[in-house]
Amino acid sequence: MNSRISGLLAVLAIAAVMAVPRTSAQVAKREHPRYVVRDLGTFGGPQSRFFSEPVVESVNNRGTVVGGADTPVPDPTCFVDCNILHAFEWKRGVLTDLGTLPGGANSFALWINERGLILGLSETGVIDPPTGVPEQVAVLWKDGEIKNLGTLEGGSFSFPNAMNNRGQVVGVAQNTIPDPFSLLGLRTQSRAFLWQEGVMLDLGDLGGPDSWAASINAHGAVAGWSFTDSSPNPATGVPTTHPFLWQDGTMHDLGTLAGGTYAVVGSLQSPGAGASLNNRGQVIGTSNLAGDLIHHPFLWDDGALTDLGTLGGNNGEAWWINNEGEIVGRADLPGSQVHHAFLWKDGKMIDLGAAPGQPCSTAIDINSRGQIIIDTGICGVGGGPGMLWENGKLYDLNTLISSNPGLAVGDVSFINDRGEIAATGVLANGDQHAILLVPCDEEHSELKGCDDDPREAVTETPARPAQTAQASAAAATNANLSRAEMMIRFRSMMVRRYRKLARLPQQ
Repeated sequence: MNSRISGLLAVLAIAAVMAVPRTSAQVAKREHPRYVVRDLGTFGGPQSRFFSEPVVESVNNRGTVVGGADTPVPDPTCFVDCNILHAFEWKRGVLTDLGTLPGGANSFALWINERGLILGLSETGVIDPPTGVPEQVAVLWKDGEIKNLGTLEGGSFSFPNAMNNRGQVVGVAQNTIPDPFSLLGLRTQSRAFLWQEGVMLDLGDLGGPDSWAASINAHGAVAGWSFTDSSPNPATGVPTTHPFLWQDGTMHDLGTLAGGTYAVVGSLQSPGAGASLNNRGQVIGTSNLAGDLIHHPFLWDDGALTDLGTLGGNNGEAWWINNEGEIVGRADLPGSQVHHAFLWKDGKMIDLGAAPGQPCSTAIDINSRGQIIIDTGICGVGGGPGMLWENGKLYDLNTLISSNPGLAVGDVSFINDRGEIAATGVLANGDQHAILLVPCDEEHSELKGCDDDPREAVTETPARPAQTAQASAAAATNANLSRAEMMIRFRSMMVRRYRKLARLPQQ
């Protein structure tokens, strides 16, 4: 993460400007978007953050935000220098500590739905004998009360991936059956679950020992992936893995692209993305092709699996789909040395570009308005500014801030349908705070802090259609990771967002 911070501080300079009140009429005439930054703060410790990979809904359409914030208390069980971390809710300028399960030290809020239900993780205060670390389970907060969602068949770990507005939760939970291929690396089976009305249901599998529930739509359909057998493939080191759609008690195998033996919903870097399934029943994901050396994004729609292609290189990944069927992600350019964010719409893939001076970009999320948030920087590392793509133009979010917040906008995490963006703010001392970017528009006409700013806001990187050149034989950086390496990367990602998971044993 230090490389991301240093990259940000090297390319960004935040200029101080004077705040001038704006009328709603003036707001409507703007030629480009403007934002006011809300620093959500901490609980007395140095940092706060969002759980952004896998992508989760950290801010609802009422502007309520959830995440995790440091307390001033050092964490003696953490193997790196870190503080006790508590889940937070930020609402109308007030940061509330959501607490933990009785006896637990750390917690983290991942998701908030439109009813105000909050989904997250908490330690239980019980040490898990096989791993020697505190047990961690999925939890719900409702009206200030915390509820333990439990595990499966005596397991010590559960992880929530998504929730709908009915309060149904999906994720992955550990049981006690030995499994050398455990998706969680916990030596026992990892199983897809659906939690509803107080009961955690094992959704089953496609013939193998492990499964993973990643996304749930408004109708209660669930998308995920599962092993189909127990025999590892030579190229991947794990059993054949297929995506599934679970509906009305039945798990449907969605298959893979062109003979690949490994496919998941969402992306390979961010497995379990919260919107790999939309309300129309469309599923997105990433699949290896024959030989398992390259991977492409796919769309499954009404029984048909479509290869979305790339931007001329070998690899691509799908990250998010909205209810209009618009898909975002990233794909390699010719030569497969760099990747760019893409928008797939009306059967075409559009290259959204990257920040000036930054080789790579990834489209994280797209809302119902077609606004897209993008991470940029060094391929596989990041470190560039957070970006916004809107109406065919790409913007550096740092140039859209209406007043000097004393920080740089880095990683972007989520954009809701009102255009409010959850992101990481990097302070001058290198600390990171969760921030909310609130747009200066007619829906936020009461917002204070909007002002005129003479800085040029548009990044001169126009969107362009996908190139048709044949893919080079060269592999992109980090493109040909084994499945074991993918799980190490996933676990490392979880460490960055919820550091206690760093103590999980490596396979």
